Amino acid sequence: MAMRHARLSGKHLGLLAAFAAVVIVISTAIFTGGTGREKSLGSTTAKSRNGAAPASAGNWVGTWATSPAAAEPNTPDGYADMSIRNVIHTSIGGNAARIHLSNLYGNRPLTISHASLAVAASPSNPTAAQGTMRRLTFAGNAYVTVPIGQSVVSDPTRLDVPEAADLLVTTYSPTPSGPVTYHPHARQTSYLARGDRAEDPAGTAFTEQTPSWRYLTGVDVLTSKASGAVVTLGDSITDGITSTAGTNRRWPDFLAARLRTEPGAPRYGVLNQGISGNRVLTDGNRFPPDNPSALNRVERDVLAGTGVKAVVVELGVNDILRTPHETDPEKISDGLRRLVQQMHARGLRVIGGTLMPFGGHRGFTPQLNAVREQVNAEIRAGRVFDEVVDFDEALRDPAAPQRLLPRYDSGDHLHPSDAGYAAMARALVLEHLKGSAPASL
Repeated sequence: MAMRHARLSGKHLGLLAAFAAVVIVISTAIFTGGTGREKSLGSTTAKSRNGAAPASAGNWVGTWATSPAAAEPNTPDGYADMSIRNVIHTSIGGNAARIHLSNLYGNRPLTISHASLAVAASPSNPTAAQGTMRRLTFAGNAYVTVPIGQSVVSDPTRLDVPEAADLLVTTYSPTPSGPVTYHPHARQTSYLARGDRAEDPAGTAFTEQTPSWRYLTGVDVLTSKASGAVVTLGDSITDGITSTAGTNRRWPDFLAARLRTEPGAPRYGVLNQGISGNRVLTDGNRFPPDNPSALNRVERDVLAGTGVKAVVVELGVNDILRTPHETDPEKISDGLRRLVQQMHARGLRVIGGTLMPFGGHRGFTPQLNAVREQVNAEIRAGRVFDEVVDFDEALRDPAAPQRLLPRYDSGDHLHPSDAGYAAMARALVLEHLKGSAPASL
């Protein structure tokens, strides 16, 4: 009888071990979440200094994003032996986070030997709030090498990420890495320090200020409070180039505030994929192209986003204003329709903005304004997007409809003021963000 009892215990132990293995696999799958923009390198086995922890219920959703726009000028060796502390602002919160890094414009592999994530002690401050500094890992390692033209995502780390708060994402590169992939015109001050200061909670070593984001292209959070994200795909108006720096007054920031606070609003993160000077149809120079057209970057900046449910498009003015001028409104409208087709193929709902007036701007001509008005007529007729947000009507001067209303004009007669950006966000019907894409327009 004793021997029979021992055999039964062995079988039970084997079953328990198998069951435990299945639980671990399932838990890891839940914690690492969806694919986001890149396939995760991560595992959740490293539990020492990076704050990794067992699985929690929730979804991975993007809380912040920016588009890699170009290779930073005059950075042939990157930022060797320097720490880059990017300051970013969340739209939604969560109880774990992971970051996305890009070497899109590099001409040699980018080695990051030390990276960290923390909540800022106060807005735009390089000092970490007490107890929030986390070392980041990649496939369980403290270092990662990002191949030329590629991107990576970190392992998840346990951290209570507040909504509408500044985060500090710090990377240290010990060796020359070639041209830096960056996003200029961030309207946010970030910081640099000599040496490896990645896990330094104090900001005193970060004495150099910068208006750009480098290498970092996204932050995701694990959350049970948000069901997805909305991408704002646009140009300098979406980039918020004339908004007050350091105050998060771009129109996507005002939209994020509405989504957080208004009753009945979809609880979405907001991913700002605006690039100053961006066009629907035409790329910038070089290869890979700096400032790639919306048609060429939609896969990277929209379709591969984490938890994306809907898109708001604000594009077309630069196709008209920048040389060579596109004077055929049908080509612009067709380009916008091709964007929508790609998004519909992924089940995304697409809201499109009318093109705002630029009377008084140095590039204004009656002929170019006529192109704008014809594109707007096609958008308003419902032949381009699922729904329309009429930015033109919301911001134009009723007494001079070819111009922005003075209080909404930053002064250059093209880009809105802070008040104008707030008016853009108010013009969007939040209900339009809900639901899936229709089968056809």
